[in-house]
This record gives sequence, C-alpha cells and structure tokens, in this order.
Amino acid sequence: MNSIPAFVIFHVPHDSTVIPASVRQQFLLGDAALATEIVRMTDHQTLKLFARDVPSNQIVYAEVSRIVVDCERFLNDFLEPMSALGMGAVYQRTSDGLNLRRPITPIERQALIDTWYHPHHKRLESMTQQFLDQYDRALLIDAHSFPSRPLLYELDQSADRPEICIGTDEFHTPKLLAAAFVDAFSAAGFDVRLDVPFAGALVPLRHYRTDRRVSAIMVEVNRGTHLDESSGESNAEFTKVANKIRRCICEAIKSWESSAQTSR
Repeated sequence: MNSIPAFVIFHVPHDSTVIPASVRQQFLLGDAALATEIVRMTDHQTLKLFARDVPSNQIVYAEVSRIVVDCERFLNDFLEPMSALGMGAVYQRTSDGLNLRRPITPIERQALIDTWYHPHHKRLESMTQQFLDQYDRALLIDAHSFPSRPLLYELDQSADRPEICIGTDEFHTPKLLAAAFVDAFSAAGFDVRLDVPFAGALVPLRHYRTDRRVSAIMVEVNRGTHLDESSGESNAEFTKVANKIRRCICEAIKSWESSAQTSR
C-alpha cells in the first residue's frame, strides 16, 4: 500500500468517548441515556479507520468526547451555525434536542475551553505551521463518520445517504483536490457525493482563508459500511473498508499532485 506523504495531517476530532469525572456532574442524563448519546454522536474508530499506520506526528486527535467540548466547532457562537441548536463548542442539547447539561457558568465554560479546546487547536496550528516551514505546504484531512440514518439535529434529513461524503472549503480545497478524492473513492466502488450530507473542512484559524499553502478536505464515511451502529463496534467489513479508505486517500493525493503539476 502506498504511504501517506509527510505533509499530510489527519484531524480526528470525534473519535473519543472519554467523559472526565470532573465533567460528568454537568450532564443531566442518567448513565444509560448518556451512553446512548455517546454511541449516537461518536465517530467510532475513525482513528483506526483512517490512520492506523500513520505516524503520530501527522495526527491531531481530540482526547475527550465531542459532548465535553467539540473541537470541530467555531469557538464563537456567533460564527457557529450549530450553536442555534445548542450544539456549539460546548453542547447544551442532545442529538434529539433534550437538555444535555445543567446551566454552566462562564467560568465553567472557559475551563472546558482552556482544558481541551485551546490545547487541541494549538496542536493543530503548530503541526500545520511546522509542515509549512518544512515542506511549504500542508494538507489537512478532516476524518469523520456519519450515521446511515440522519439524527434529529442534522440539517440534512434526507434518508438517501451516500457511503462517502467529501467535504470542501471554497478557499482551502482546490477543485483538482476535490475531484481527485471523488474519483478515487468512486473508482473503488463507493457511492460518493460532494458536500452531501455534510460540507466544509477544518483549517486552523491562524491560516483560515489567508494561506493557500494549507489545503483541506473532509472525508466522511457512512457508519453502516463498517460498524454495528447500535453499539459503535466494528462489523465484519471493518478491515476491508479501512484498507480501501486508506488506499483511496493515497491514490487521491497522488492523482492531485500529478494533476496540479500538469496544470502549472
């Protein structure tokens, strides 16, 4: 299998199921309901799915569950569309709109941000800048999964969901990059759609919409292809799907680089 180029960063923000004891007391849900919410909201095993053989210095991984702090969200609620649903950087609502947390004070919210959000983004920003300094380029692959049937909070409620969603950013995702990823996954037999049912790709704020040397793309995998969605455990197809995903990513990057050189 082809190796991942050294300028590639895998961002894995929603794989963790960790709820620190210091945060558990903020949640209103009982243990069973909380466990159910974690199963629903976690991108289970995406670290293994995308980056099993990738060096750790090319991975930025969120250490706690997204329902503790969601590092994929804008910190400023005025910039984050999901904050209107109570699911900004610090969730107040569950996936089906119920109260998740008791009201927390500004000091408590800031403690969550300082403990997990800022360190996560500092790692991502530092790694990105390191690669820019070393290679004059960086490619961020935002690694996610999504349920085969939409959760109530999701903006796209269509039951017709692809196996692979490729998310793009109009500034940081060159058209040749998006095309290379769509083509590679399609050639492998996946049903692929661009920015459906999710769109976008995360970039560190330091470089966001200012540095075109930072390229970014999101890859979302339908959980029905590789998980038992009721538990988050891998199914019999997991290894096969994981191998195909990593092969597609390698082929897409190689195709993109080749196309970019030809177009110069």
